[in-house]
Amino acid sequence: MKNTEAILVTPGRMVIKEAPVPEPGDNDVVIKVEYVGICGSDVHGFQFGPFIPPKDPNQKIGLGHEAAGVVVKTGKMVSRFKVGDRVNLEPGVPCGKCKYCLSGRYNICPDVDFLATQPNYRGALTNYIRHPADFTYKLPENMDTMEGALVEPAAVGMHAALLGGARLGEKIVILGCGCIGLMTLQGCRSLGAREIICVDTMPKRLEMAKKLGASHVINGMEEDTVEKCRELLGDLGADIVYETAGAVITAQQAIKIVGRGGRIMMVGTQSREVPVDFLKINREVTIQTSFRYANNYPMTIEAISNGVFDVRSMVTHIYDYADVQQAFDDSVNKKAEIIKGVIKMPEEA
Repeated sequence: MKNTEAILVTPGRMVIKEAPVPEPGDNDVVIKVEYVGICGSDVHGFQFGPFIPPKDPNQKIGLGHEAAGVVVKTGKMVSRFKVGDRVNLEPGVPCGKCKYCLSGRYNICPDVDFLATQPNYRGALTNYIRHPADFTYKLPENMDTMEGALVEPAAVGMHAALLGGARLGEKIVILGCGCIGLMTLQGCRSLGAREIICVDTMPKRLEMAKKLGASHVINGMEEDTVEKCRELLGDLGADIVYETAGAVITAQQAIKIVGRGGRIMMVGTQSREVPVDFLKINREVTIQTSFRYANNYPMTIEAISNGVFDVRSMVTHIYDYADVQQAFDDSVNKKAEIIKGVIKMPEEA
């Protein structure tokens, strides 16, 4: 067994380097990675460096946290997995002791060790990865490891849909039809919602939203998003608005689209301050952020396995591991063409 890992040596430049083959701790498994999804946070890290820069300028930076593969080694205390099991991994490992972990909200644990970010900046773009068995999940027979890797972004959408209270009869607007917006659409539909308007500026994304069940789509470059939503929803506006684009303009549109007593769910990562006109939402509107997921992997795996979530159709680009630089270059330069890109790891390592 030989191991390598793709490392961000400087913003904009990935290099594949040799790495030691990990050995499992007592409660760990070692996974031979087969697929890794390219997340928007990975693309941001590739362009600019991590959202949270490491304190040590010599820190090695790995990318990738959406991963699945096959178990090749198990720790001596692990009984739920055996060599050969196809699995995916939940990339955030919380402390398990703080008040957030103990109340079940481990996604907001302040000491979580999340792949490709602080404190270890360890990425999933590697042939072999060690991971705690408690945050590893066996895949059903009818799910392959590419679908397994996409459980992670699907869980983000499922968590957002649940947190926002999506259900049958709710009028919903989703601002942004990138991967997370489309996963949120599917999460809302899985909970019964059917009147769902999706907004984006890229035709390919809007076509996919329609395919995945959006009742209406709006091209924000061709139509006034706020006016079109009012035309479709009526004067009372939306019950729930999901902002998934992480842009100031869509955050401000959400304020104008939401109805009285409605909810604005901030799912996208905002990298700039967003001015809020509270006069427009002073009729008991709730603004809430959604962060990653907690306790959502089992239900999301089941949703994909049962065909409630279609993650495979979202994959428009598959890259070989040797072409990792090209994969990230394209993710920056060909956003209008790529809905979801994944990296296929070598069969032999």
